Amino acid sequence: MRSDNTTGNGRIPRKLLCGFIMLHLRHSLFWILKFQGKKHCFDWRNVTARWQKMTSVIKPVQKKQKSMKEDIELYTAKIEKKQAANKYLQQRAQTEKAVKNNTVEHERAPEAENNQKTTKPSVFSETGGEGFTDGGNDTSSASNNGHIVGIDPGHQSENVDMSATEPNGPGSSTMKAKASTGTRGSFSGLPEYQLNLDVSLLLKDILEQRGYQVIMTRTDNDTAISNKERAELVASQGAEICVRIHANGDDSADVSGALTMCPSQQNPYVSSLYDSSNKLSKCIVDSYCAATGFQNRGIIYTDSMTGINWSTIPVTIVEMGFMTNQSDDLKMADSSFQQTMAEGIANGIDAYFQ
Repeated sequence: MRSDNTTGNGRIPRKLLCGFIMLHLRHSLFWILKFQGKKHCFDWRNVTARWQKMTSVIKPVQKKQKSMKEDIELYTAKIEKKQAANKYLQQRAQTEKAVKNNTVEHERAPEAENNQKTTKPSVFSETGGEGFTDGGNDTSSASNNGHIVGIDPGHQSENVDMSATEPNGPGSSTMKAKASTGTRGSFSGLPEYQLNLDVSLLLKDILEQRGYQVIMTRTDNDTAISNKERAELVASQGAEICVRIHANGDDSADVSGALTMCPSQQNPYVSSLYDSSNKLSKCIVDSYCAATGFQNRGIIYTDSMTGINWSTIPVTIVEMGFMTNQSDDLKMADSSFQQTMAEGIANGIDAYFQ
């Protein structure tokens, strides 16, 4: 009988041979697994190193892309602002041409028509004298309704030195600059003094067509006339009300809308004008906002405005919109929209006299 521990031929026993084979396999498997573990760790560290290297390259590129995007947005905004300014200049040139043509037609009209003559609106001379004539006698387009309106286009060109002072009101010891140049469109680049004049001239035409006589404090940007003189001028020419045309500004570009200003009940100079000035202010701001769609910011009562404190007739300041707000500014710079603005103010004047 053969033993289970031998091969039958004097060779290595089977159990010993199987044990040796198993030991060899376990040893081989151990080294295979160990090698694979080392390879796995090596590969992971290599991937991590490569990722870190890629990140160090990508981050500066992303930062540069962000900077380029900001530069592009800034450049685009400048282009849009320049385009808006060019659009205004083109529109302004067309308006000036139309006004010039209209003036030529008036000059050609027979002087004997309605037995009246057409003259320029009144202004004070630079020396402070009354070098003016009544500018509201043209009744060729409508019958005279018997009302006289004073229109004061706020401010004047920066080329006119108005830094000298004048009393803030009759008998006041507070001295203020005679006038200022006003603000400027943050997006259109349009000076406030030009906007005020453009709308005022349109308003004058509309009112005259409706039968009003109109007294203008200025018809150009180079007239040296102070706030005190403006108030005195319109009153001396028989105006029943004074409508001062202005535009607003604010530190925040988000603020928008229109408002009017008038003396308070406690004004130390013209408190007697409160009721009528308040009515005039409300009529104009409500009609103006209804016509333009601008936010109605109501009435502000002020006792620090020289042009109000020296007035002897109902007076209001119309702040037509904020030139620091993009929507307001670009709308007000549009010549066709200026016609709408002027009509809105004229509607308010109509409402006051009704």
